[in-house]
Amino acid sequence: MKKLALIGCGGIGSYHFSHFLQFKDIELAGFCDLIIGRAENFVKRAGSGKAYSYWRTMLDEVKPDMVFVCIPPTCHGVIEFELIRRSIPFFVEKPLALDPDLARELNRQVAEKKLIAASGFQCRYDNINDAAFNFLKQEKVLTVAASRVGGIPDVDWWRTKSTSGGQLVEQTIHQLDILRYFLGEPDTVYSVASRGYITQDECPGYLSDDLSTTLITFKSGVTATMMTGCYSLNGASWDSKMTFGGRSARMDYELCGSTTIYGIAPEDIAADVEGTVKGDGTQRRNENEQGIRTNSCIDYGTLCDRTFIDAAISGDGSKIRSPYADAYKTVMFALACNKSMETGLPVKVEY
Repeated sequence: MKKLALIGCGGIGSYHFSHFLQFKDIELAGFCDLIIGRAENFVKRAGSGKAYSYWRTMLDEVKPDMVFVCIPPTCHGVIEFELIRRSIPFFVEKPLALDPDLARELNRQVAEKKLIAASGFQCRYDNINDAAFNFLKQEKVLTVAASRVGGIPDVDWWRTKSTSGGQLVEQTIHQLDILRYFLGEPDTVYSVASRGYITQDECPGYLSDDLSTTLITFKSGVTATMMTGCYSLNGASWDSKMTFGGRSARMDYELCGSTTIYGIAPEDIAADVEGTVKGDGTQRRNENEQGIRTNSCIDYGTLCDRTFIDAAISGDGSKIRSPYADAYKTVMFALACNKSMETGLPVKVEY
């Protein structure tokens, strides 16, 4: 039976751990966290393994066949380099790194070693993507209006952009990844950020962007806007979704929620709208349109983890939907947006 080890037993580590408990063909052999009590709790819940406070000691003693790395963004680097050196397949939570040079070198070494490695873009495994790809085959998308709005996660490192990368890099990278998944490679980005809405009285120690807006051009010619913010006080403040628009149909895509397609079914085709200025060409939605809706109905996170584990066991990584090399491109996409915010200039997305 292959041995699995986990580095990082916090929130995202708990998410993956809940999946591991469902699998009976692997040994949960080691758990590591700087707060040893967290690791000990995982050992108790798993009924197996040993708790560690230092990851290198765990690797030496457990000799795992695969490792999940669930650590804050600024902690990436040394652990992955050692896993590569030892030829241990690993799954790492996004973002892979906050430094483009570090990300590039990690990606180079993974490729050079031909090591099975993956990242946590689990949204690619959702069943709603089948409906989305079918829509993209039927309708040529010209533009996308995308957004993600929420609050501030309750972890200290997230509140500072230098340690989290900011919301776009740490959270909204999932939306950027789906844009790449559907539309292909981005060409240029131009991002602007706003601050000052979230006060120190409201969130002591907060040093990040409250919101940002990015204009994206894709190599295919598609243009997109991506607005993201962590200023929201409740769900009424914004409807987070991505709208993919063609000439006669559109798709509303709610990440890990649903797709709703308009303009494909006859009853959803909007007629001319009365009351508009004659000849101005204005289009408005048909008030009677229902759309063709597909809801998320699978445990995509468990499927994502299971796919990597199967790959580590078999040595065949072909079914991983977000292998390290591809995840690297999404990270470089997101980091290009941050660079644009810093410089105030458009930035070419380069891998």
